Amino acid sequence: MRVRLRIVFMLLLVLSRCAPPAPQCSVGSPTLRAELFFGRSLHGGGAVSDADWSDFLAREVTPRFPDGLTIIAAQGQWQPRSGTAVIREDTWVVVIAADLGPATDQRLAAIRAAYQARFHQESVGLVTTPGCASF
Repeated sequence: MRVRLRIVFMLLLVLSRCAPPAPQCSVGSPTLRAELFFGRSLHGGGAVSDADWSDFLAREVTPRFPDGLTIIAAQGQWQPRSGTAVIREDTWVVVIAADLGPATDQRLAAIRAAYQARFHQESVGLVTTPGCASF
């Protein structure tokens, strides 16, 4: 019995470290801030066109987060996993405020996978931060 309790305790300890607690908000409500980083460069040359980007937003992003988002045009740089030279490229940063929880995580993962598949990208960056929001 003691061994089982230790295992349960260890499992709870590990799981509690995986997901940060919801913040205490004096204004607004607990929210996840997600920043997605979409590089525009295509393998073999060229770039994701404005029309293709608009179509991707309309088909993949907006339906998953219809309450709103912010798009920022940026310059990004990264080093491929192969370790070759640093690549600099035009980038879109999409900022989304959404509910904390697995449903939001799944929607973000689906967007990333769709962009990677459609535009043959090695990755789509994602940074998430728990916070408070009021709109």
